[in-house]
Amino acid sequence: MIFRQDIRVGFNHCDPAGIVFYPRYFEMANTVCESFFREVAGHSYGAMMAAGEGVPMARIEVDFQAPSRLEEVLDWRLAVLRLGRTSVTVRLAAERGGQRRLSAALTLVFVDGAGRPKPWPQDVRDRITSFMERADEP
Repeated sequence: MIFRQDIRVGFNHCDPAGIVFYPRYFEMANTVCESFFREVAGHSYGAMMAAGEGVPMARIEVDFQAPSRLEEVLDWRLAVLRLGRTSVTVRLAAERGGQRRLSAALTLVFVDGAGRPKPWPQDVRDRITSFMERADEP
């Protein structure tokens, strides 16, 4: 399954030329991950923080294919590539009108309040598993 979220490129995302300044893509990627955990995994960042948990980024690999401009709406897609005992690797892509703007692979680690990896709760694991990428998906 694919999780999707549209994000409109705002002034705050852009450099003086009106194109997305590349670090702002990481903020958008984080927004998509945060929405995925809230809406799909059933374990929001707010709930994690209240419980002294979190999902910090451990690895990110990105390819930038084309620039994005102010006011464009990007179609972000997230699929789960791998679910480990304490981590998850997701594939993210941002497109507009069928043109790929960015492709990324991100690994997040579920940690306790001391920053030590901890196993996913079974209900969260089950929900994340439902979004594992299948061979028939783009």
